[in-house]
Amino acid sequence: MLHRIPRPHPLQQPSWVTKRPQRAAWRRCLHTENVGTNNPGQFCRDFVFKHDYESFLVSKFYPQEHQDGYFALKAFSVELATIQDHVTNPTIGKMRMQFWRDAIKGIGDGRPPRHPIALALHEASQRAHMPAYHLKRMVDARDIELHTPTHLTVESLTAHAESTSSTLIYLLLSLLNLSSAALSHAGSHLGAAQTLSTLLRGLPFHAKGGRMVVPAEITAKHGVSQEEVFRRGPQAPGVEDAVFEFATIANDHMITARDMLKEDSADGKIPVAAMPVFIAGVPVSNYLRRLEEANFNAFEPRLQMRDWKLPWRVWRGFYKREI
Repeated sequence: MLHRIPRPHPLQQPSWVTKRPQRAAWRRCLHTENVGTNNPGQFCRDFVFKHDYESFLVSKFYPQEHQDGYFALKAFSVELATIQDHVTNPTIGKMRMQFWRDAIKGIGDGRPPRHPIALALHEASQRAHMPAYHLKRMVDARDIELHTPTHLTVESLTAHAESTSSTLIYLLLSLLNLSSAALSHAGSHLGAAQTLSTLLRGLPFHAKGGRMVVPAEITAKHGVSQEEVFRRGPQAPGVEDAVFEFATIANDHMITARDMLKEDSADGKIPVAAMPVFIAGVPVSNYLRRLEEANFNAFEPRLQMRDWKLPWRVWRGFYKREI
């Protein structure tokens, strides 16, 4: 159960407001990428380490023979998620998405393009079953996101999470040859919690860029003006109430995931074989805990910094089989 302490909102102009940063130029081509093609596995490891440090921490708990597959899938997910931030307009983004649709077909036909992530996915698909349907589903969801980056309802956002974060979890379960209705159900809820917590963490960044990541049905319920959030950040009336409700939904998904995992185990704990996949819930729980300690001020600078205790928390969660 998450709790927040009511407090008044100051009226003064906050110091966090800065001029909107320019987006990085899109420098990727749709054809052969020379960097990393000689060692796709190492490229994916470096890519995940640079862009998704928490996933890099989790990688240590995957069996050695599946680590290359893990990094290939994670790099693929990060690549798709960041296209929106690397293109100047949706048309260029759609071209990139089409490249990945063609790449997935090429991987299935045994003719992957000379792109390090595509090559790594192809190598992984030779060792484990990775349904192309799931890969394409992730591409399609990110393609839609180029035109509709915000969500009016929690339901639509949850559907997006199902097609991205949850689908990635299904692929990771398949990578480890784990098949269970309970595991898939738990993975669906963990994916939703991951998506919501990622959006909460990115709220300050997106607000500076004029994008509201909290669904409109929640902001409207608490009388939050998007323009006020863009201008005043944490001092916008109602924003902490909206963040609290959004975080509570994420926490509810985590609770459901834990309950489903315990049902699939004889000793009431997460199955040992599934821990490499579900240990990814520890960073989610850790962020929600820190957000609660900050009284649901998502703009608190400490929340944007790495938690130096996180590696220990991940290690403890793995060996205690808890998320």
